[in-house]
Amino acid sequence: MHIPDGFLDTKTAIATSVFSLTAIAVALRRLKNNLEPSQIPLLGLSASFIFVAQMLNFPVIGGTSGHLIGAVLAAVLLGPDAAIICMTAVLLIQTFIFADGGVAALGANILNMGVIAVLGGYSVYSIIFKFIRSPRGTIIASIFAGWFSIVIASIFCAGELAWSGTSDWSVIFPSMTNIHIIIGIGEGIITGLVIAAIYKTKPAILETSLIKNYSGSRKSIIIYSLIVGTSLLLLVTPFVSEWPDGLESVASALGFDVQAKQVDINIKLLSDYSVPGLNNAIIATIIAGLLGAFFVFLLALVVGKILIQKTKNQTSS
Repeated sequence: MHIPDGFLDTKTAIATSVFSLTAIAVALRRLKNNLEPSQIPLLGLSASFIFVAQMLNFPVIGGTSGHLIGAVLAAVLLGPDAAIICMTAVLLIQTFIFADGGVAALGANILNMGVIAVLGGYSVYSIIFKFIRSPRGTIIASIFAGWFSIVIASIFCAGELAWSGTSDWSVIFPSMTNIHIIIGIGEGIITGLVIAAIYKTKPAILETSLIKNYSGSRKSIIIYSLIVGTSLLLLVTPFVSEWPDGLESVASALGFDVQAKQVDINIKLLSDYSVPGLNNAIIATIIAGLLGAFFVFLLALVVGKILIQKTKNQTSS
């Protein structure tokens, strides 16, 4: 669902950027009051895992693929504020290092996948969990919330495209919504499976937000995250679908895919998750994924340290 440059007009790009920056500022301010120094690596690890998971496309129907966004997964594990920061870090690295999503469309992509999907999905999760307070309720809530996060993000994306004049609302709304209703099923299932696995191994993580109150072993979480993330890259990458994702498929079907522009940015060494000089596509994707995961981890780590430092300065003053 990464919108490329050329799909949005100036007013839409500016408006979505303002909304995104506002949401990020609020999330940072709220997170600053809850984050402990020992918990900073959790931000980086979560963002890295989501980055890797987003690389893995699964086939849907009609030559269209989908991939995990991970907004609800991050929100359930870390809380919505930390999830917004993690998703923003992922989208920043995807845009400026891998040319995945447009530079001018970055505000819209953060708004759709990093804010709307997080807050919308987490709201649905919270409502369902209030009625089914049990391990099974957590899994059911995460499945439906994961599905909903994809659908609501696609509706906002359709609205932005319609407001930009890229496609008429009466055409783009059903096209985007219908395909993402199906893609959302995959998002919900994957989210539910991860939550179920965590419940069997580390149930304390799901009792409250991991960032706020989890007191278990950080070392074990780091080890598990590294193992899972690396395994995804090494074992799943060779089998990912090469079909276009939902937005690409809709753009092609409606004929506005030609509006996409490749922006010449300074850092595009790993554009399209490739490595210059390396002809083996699978190995190149694995290497690019590992580097991307490291970049995302580093960015989230820096943000966490800045938050901690500001908190210390305010406390001392």
